[in-house]
Parts: sequence; C-alpha cells; structure tokens
Amino acid sequence: MLDFTWKVFSQTGNIDTYLLFKELEQERREIPDNQEEDLAEIDFPIS
Repeated sequence: MLDFTWKVFSQTGNIDTYLLFKELEQERREIPDNQEEDLAEIDFPIS
C-alpha cells in the first residue's frame, strides 16, 4: 500500500496523497513497537 501511495503521489503531485503516504509510513513504524509489547506480555503468565 505504501508503494502504491507513493507512486500515485509521484505521478500526480497531489498533497493529500503525500499526507496519506506519510500517515501510512508513520503507522508502519509504530506497528513493530506494539508487537514487542504484546510479546512481552505473553511471556509473563497472569496468576
């Protein structure tokens, strides 16, 4: 999805498409952090 959004922006120069690209890029960076937290919680059983 990120590549498609960049391609559309590079062809059209549409600012809204660029802002969507940056939003998707930011979300992509945040996902690994959330996964690490979820995995850390799995390691500790709830007693």
